[in-house]
Amino acid sequence: MYKNFIKRWIDFTIAFLGLLILSPIFVIVTICLYFANDGKPFFFQARPGLNEKIFKIIKFKTMNDKKDASGNLLSDAERLTPVGAFIRKTSLDELPQLINVLKGDMSLIGPRPLLEKYLPYYTEREKLRHSLRPGITGWAQLKGRNTLKWDDRLSYDIQYVQNVSLKFDLKIIFSTFKKVFKSEDIVVDPRSIMKDLDEERMHN
Repeated sequence: MYKNFIKRWIDFTIAFLGLLILSPIFVIVTICLYFANDGKPFFFQARPGLNEKIFKIIKFKTMNDKKDASGNLLSDAERLTPVGAFIRKTSLDELPQLINVLKGDMSLIGPRPLLEKYLPYYTEREKLRHSLRPGITGWAQLKGRNTLKWDDRLSYDIQYVQNVSLKFDLKIIFSTFKKVFKSEDIVVDPRSIMKDLDEERMHN
């Protein structure tokens, strides 16, 4: 009952109210990034969602599109703007995903939607992460976010999928607020400390 009906109703209600309450912050961040990123405040990317259905995730764009002399994009660290770094550190880059929640692409709580290119590299058990809508935050984020090894991170996702409940979701929500307030386990450039999943497993 909770997993199939109540969870979605709670998601929609909180996302709607959240966007209303946080709209002043939303507007301010949009304006700041508009000027920092040459008129491009938002980042859109294809991600697998429920049952591996592809959707476009919406985030605030924290990196510009500057290229080197050969026309190639500079590294993530070089393209990360000062305002973008602040927005990542405060987790404000995730705010537009409330729109994804309203649309039904995502949930407030669930396994994070990862890159589409990772799909061939999941084990059969890890594919269970797509049996629920992906979340803005989740159990793996509380356990270490981008500081976790891939095997551990995906294992926590499955633990959540197999034990989803209102009590579990409330625990994750309150703990997430604490982590965001304290800026814990935040890595501004995740690729500086870990490989992409496909790169790691391709060589194992």
